Amino acid sequence: MTTEPLVSIGVPVYNGEAFLERALDALSAQDYEHIEIIISDNASTDNTPKICRAAAERDDRVKYLTTDVNRGAAWNFSRLVHVAQGQYFKWAAADDLCRPELVSSCVAVLEADPSAVLCYPRTSLIDEDDIVVGDFFDDLAYGDASPVRRFARVCRHVGEYHAVFGIIRTEALRDTGLLGAFVASDIVTVAELALRGRFLEHPDRLFLRRYHANTSVIANPDAQSRARWFDPNRRWRNPMPVVRLCGELLRAVHRSPLSPGLKLQADLAVARDWAAPRWRDIGGELKRQLRAASG
Repeated sequence: MTTEPLVSIGVPVYNGEAFLERALDALSAQDYEHIEIIISDNASTDNTPKICRAAAERDDRVKYLTTDVNRGAAWNFSRLVHVAQGQYFKWAAADDLCRPELVSSCVAVLEADPSAVLCYPRTSLIDEDDIVVGDFFDDLAYGDASPVRRFARVCRHVGEYHAVFGIIRTEALRDTGLLGAFVASDIVTVAELALRGRFLEHPDRLFLRRYHANTSVIANPDAQSRARWFDPNRRWRNPMPVVRLCGELLRAVHRSPLSPGLKLQADLAVARDWAAPRWRDIGGELKRQLRAASG
């Protein structure tokens, strides 16, 4: 019997036939063997089910879950956390790749530091042919002992939040709101985790992020289409993503185990580090909402 902690890898997918097989092969090839790979297929209409069933036949660590209707990315991402059995959890996108040592390297870091809730590796960018086309600097290693200072850094961060694809302590992740049904909810997930523990960065570039024409951000260029990606079953007349994120960050603070005094400090960080730099966007969203309500 292995003494390694079980790591659950959750793969949310919808019509991901283009790169899914390569992504699943990379996960099965991890040099850390004590893993479960859970695929949650959100009612795909392409060859995704065939690819997933073939992967499960090749590797008995692969579990394939389906649903009868597309319930959106938020539901699909969160579902995987609910069914995971591992002490550690990792989300894996159906179009990205992981180098074989990603899981083992990050688990080793977390096992050595109980105060950390997340370890992510550095990122390289790849094209549609798996060729590395550049390096990405994540700048998400929040090692500060203060939860408020870690949270404030998330609010100040500009760019991608690749840390959400790192190795996370499952207990800490389940203590958050997971992935909410609103635009850019991964920012809130990262912020909630920062309130619960430190983030550590592995120095090797073990995460291969693929940018292509059908990535969710490119395929859904405006706020309404992105909102429908998160939840296609809701009417999104005016999503107001920046205003919504302000409110959700404040809710994240008050879901956290912080003391009342630290919660107040974190509230001030939302105002200072998230809302203030975006006051023009917030004002524009509120004006559009007022015009829509009066018209």
